[in-house]
Amino acid sequence: MTQLVALLLTAFMFQTAAPKPGPWISLFDGKSMAAWRIFKTETAPKMCETPGAPGNKDCWEIVDGILRKDGHANDIASKQMFGDFELELEWNIGDASNSGVFYRGTEEFNQIYWSAAEYQLLDNVNAADNKKDNHLAGSVYDLFAVPKDAVHPAGQWNQTRIVAKGAHVEHWLNGKMIASYNVGDAEWAAAIDASKFKPARYPNFGKATTGFLGIQGDHPGTLALRNIRIRELK
Repeated sequence: MTQLVALLLTAFMFQTAAPKPGPWISLFDGKSMAAWRIFKTETAPKMCETPGAPGNKDCWEIVDGILRKDGHANDIASKQMFGDFELELEWNIGDASNSGVFYRGTEEFNQIYWSAAEYQLLDNVNAADNKKDNHLAGSVYDLFAVPKDAVHPAGQWNQTRIVAKGAHVEHWLNGKMIASYNVGDAEWAAAIDASKFKPARYPNFGKATTGFLGIQGDHPGTLALRNIRIRELK
């Protein structure tokens, strides 16, 4: 009986300590870019003049409920800041293409990647940035490696989930958790020291507990996004 009470008490404590998600917030409804802006401005992202027209380059466009770009479009950032959250989106990247999703970014530097960790979006086969396991699709860019075969091939849709609660962050790809880390622990420190994000150059990288989301548009290639939504964890 005593053992049963102890088990029930432990289960109750675990349940009450678990994050309580808030309602889902749509960040792209297939029609509008109202939740987004050019990083460090209040300016709307540069949109293609005629969505769906052949040859559109270096701009964002919305076609058939999908946000997409070809070439060097704006890096975009969310208007709203998020701390502890669960983010979901679907993405389809083109042959040899490269992009990424940033989170908890600040505006203290000119580029969001100076402060924000990146969930890499990549064609693992033909993109130039595919030589290291911590640069592959779903990786914590330049920090934590992931399996090469976790992603679907270029031209197919993938489902991403990022969960951030306090110092703990998880990267999910197509229903599987492929990377996780804890900001500030020994593994994090070792990964930082071995990466391009050394404190001497990137003094506040990954330290913010609340920040903006970002989507990398200025890298070459094509990218399509849909069903972008987020909910806060309390």
